[in-house]
Amino acid sequence: MDFGRSAAQQERYARMSADARKLASASSAAGSGRDAWKDLARLGLLGAAVPQEYGGTGFGALDTALLYEAASEGGADTGVLFAAAAHLFACVRPVIEFGLPETREALLPALCGGELIAGNAMTEPESGSDVSRLTTRATRVDGGYLLDGTKSFVSNGPVADLYVTYATTDPDGGYFSSTAFAVDRNSPGLVAGAPMEKSGLAACQAGEVRFTRCFVPDDRVLGSPGQGQLVFQTSMQWERSCLFAIYLGQQERLIRRCVHHVGERRQFGKRLAELQPVADRLADMKLRLESGRLLLYRACTEIDAGQDPSLWVAMAKLAVSEAAVATALDAGRIFGGRAFQTEYGIEEEVRDALPATTFSGTSDIQRQLIARELGL
Repeated sequence: MDFGRSAAQQERYARMSADARKLASASSAAGSGRDAWKDLARLGLLGAAVPQEYGGTGFGALDTALLYEAASEGGADTGVLFAAAAHLFACVRPVIEFGLPETREALLPALCGGELIAGNAMTEPESGSDVSRLTTRATRVDGGYLLDGTKSFVSNGPVADLYVTYATTDPDGGYFSSTAFAVDRNSPGLVAGAPMEKSGLAACQAGEVRFTRCFVPDDRVLGSPGQGQLVFQTSMQWERSCLFAIYLGQQERLIRRCVHHVGERRQFGKRLAELQPVADRLADMKLRLESGRLLLYRACTEIDAGQDPSLWVAMAKLAVSEAAVATALDAGRIFGGRAFQTEYGIEEEVRDALPATTFSGTSDIQRQLIARELGL
């Protein structure tokens, strides 16, 4: 079993980490304009997991995760990377795996190039973790469906050109009750709401999307009618693994900053690094990072091997998200009062880490999935 990166992976990682420092200066543009999306496309982050025939790089899950980890480690804004990851994993991947050939040809090159921005419209005001009871309805009509309902917390929602959304098509269908759709922003009856105010991941705008008798043609159905749960779960395997590589990079960056800080800062007549409680805290931070990294890489490897990655994906998402929050809070303790000063950026790191245990399925949901895989 090889735990090392190949020479090609090491080269790509170093190059992406260096390029990410340039991207960091354009952090706010992801929410307000197209410049950052063009930069993300140029760096290959929007098309990393897209076949080359559609303008992507053709990477598997592991190589894609390494790119996102490197971009985060190099200093790219967490919100910008989250926006890109939501675009790629929750929206582009379903089009790749479940779209008709003509739909893939029409959408994927522009999605890879940053000309089109995608938003993931699954969550509803009364349906967060329980995705089996969607109140958004899709009614069959000649040539397609009419969508009615409201989606909330739509990542990239206010700026998206395309929405991958899910609606109930058969209320009594159980697992096969919902269907997935790729809906153009300019579709009559679709209204994207204003950006909501958030405390973290500010560069990724989110908001409501409302459908009122919004017509979606048959060629924009992803998969077959009734396969909404399958489409969503498949996208979540990519999101819960590859997206959370962003938080590996964030932890690596925070640990590096903390090590530098404790080497220079003095208290009680000695460097902070010489105080055992401080050293113990940093050791725990490193342990959490490397444990989560091994789980995440294993989850990605299972995806690439075509195996059922459910157990490893749930464990990776749980471990990395919880570690991200704990490590950001520990960095705050190490920086002390300076953690409350915006110039140091620690408080922003905490705010960006906190949502990790909620989106893409809460930590409690991940524990339920792990227990299910154990046969409980």
